[in-house]
Amino acid sequence: MENLQLAQRIRAFRKLKGFTQQELAAGCGISLAVLGAIERGNRRADEQTLTKIAEFLDVSIQELIHQ
Repeated sequence: MENLQLAQRIRAFRKLKGFTQQELAAGCGISLAVLGAIERGNRRADEQTLTKIAEFLDVSIQELIHQ
C-alpha cells in the first residue's frame, strides 16, 4: 500500500512538472523500465534513486513520501 502511494505521488509530480517517463528516467540515470515499475508500484525505489527523482523534480523527499 505504502509503495503504491509513493508510486502515485512520483507519477503525479512528474506529470505536474511536465516531464515524460523517458525524460525523468534519463535525468535520474535509470532505465525507462525501472521507472515504469516504480510508478506502477511494482518496484520500490532505493534511497539513492528516490533522492535523484526528488532532485530532478525539484521537490523534497518528504513531499514524495508524505501521505
